Amino acid sequence: MIRQTVLGFKLGRTGEALTAHGGLALMAEFCHRLKLGGLVNEHLPAPGSNRGYEPSVFVEALILMLMGGGCHLDDLRELKEERGLLGLMGCEVIPDAATVGDWLRRMGDPGCGQKGLMGLGEVRDGVNKWILGQEARKGYTLDVDAVQIEGEKREAQFTYKGEKGYMPMLGFLFETPVCLYDEFWEGNVSPGWGHADFYGVCKSRMPAGKRIERYRADSASYDGGLINALNEDGVMWAITADKDSAVKRAIAGIAEENWKEPVLGCGYEVGETVHTMERTKRAFRLIVKRELRQVERDLFGEERRYFYHAIASNFPMEEKGAYDVLVWHQQRGQAEHFNKELKSGFGMGQMPCGERFANAVFFRIGVIAYNLFIGFKQLCPGSWARHTIGTFRWKMVQIAGRIVHHAGQVFLRLAGDGKRCLLFEEIRRRCFELREVT
Repeated sequence: MIRQTVLGFKLGRTGEALTAHGGLALMAEFCHRLKLGGLVNEHLPAPGSNRGYEPSVFVEALILMLMGGGCHLDDLRELKEERGLLGLMGCEVIPDAATVGDWLRRMGDPGCGQKGLMGLGEVRDGVNKWILGQEARKGYTLDVDAVQIEGEKREAQFTYKGEKGYMPMLGFLFETPVCLYDEFWEGNVSPGWGHADFYGVCKSRMPAGKRIERYRADSASYDGGLINALNEDGVMWAITADKDSAVKRAIAGIAEENWKEPVLGCGYEVGETVHTMERTKRAFRLIVKRELRQVERDLFGEERRYFYHAIASNFPMEEKGAYDVLVWHQQRGQAEHFNKELKSGFGMGQMPCGERFANAVFFRIGVIAYNLFIGFKQLCPGSWARHTIGTFRWKMVQIAGRIVHHAGQVFLRLAGDGKRCLLFEEIRRRCFELREVT
């Protein structure tokens, strides 16, 4: 027989219950241990008829899809094909993509008070309360940032970057790092709008005994009302300053001898002055970093051109020097990694529906999936807690296994060596010892 393939193997099919996502069972078990389904059914509107699905059916299906690597509603079909795995996880049904799309629209419908979106906010808060309750830390750093989601959707508006889409505002707790709060804004909303109110909502969502002690943000948060609120709450903050005319005058007023190179060979100098805004009730530090970008020589000498980056802050000088404030503020770049994990890792870079309110529901489910993953990593030993969801999928979720029913028991037999089974058993043991979300 003449071979007509490059490699010599042959294809066939099997009726055995197999799965390519064995590790997804661990994440499903974690959600069951927290009684996520009950929390969802408690806070979201019930189905309109006896034949309708409970809200938990939709939310849990979407969370499993997002954790498994799906990002489109049609990816639910792949999850639906995992019949053996679904039976193992106790998932009786996976709704069709069209059914899920209709449900997202109902849950976010402004005409019905967006009860579903509000209920999902309660679910998110409950999950966050559980995660923060696992650690002794009392004070946290709030990193606020907006993430642009491009999308040629029917109702999408143009962002300040000139592209149609949305501009969700996110508040991450740096130390954990859970997404404490999310607001799904239109693309044409000004990046500097509503930051004082956003901080107030974030503060109200901190569990009892926990508080926001520090605040970091870019120039979109350079607002007098927000600064006053942070000062009144005793929050230490560092915010990128707008280089408006007042800030430029303040920078120009820094004497040349007061510019210092904080670290030998760092390539920039740091200066400091005191500044105030029209709406702020007290003055604050203005810490300025300047870098020499261009030196032009002509017949009359040398012209030096600098690039300036200014940080407004209320940290006491005895607690943090100018250079220390700059370094601490630069850590807010980690919030961009959190955004990337949510946007790329959990499929929030694309929205499924034409209506903004339906996409807001989908996005909040994505935030809950992200936070559940943060909580799940607390169960994992060693260096696993530092891995992204992409690495988790490669090393733990995408594990082939065979599902076997024997003597009234169900077995998930994993491919590979025994180390993987030991890891799975350790995670399951830690999961069993957890308390559920209240």
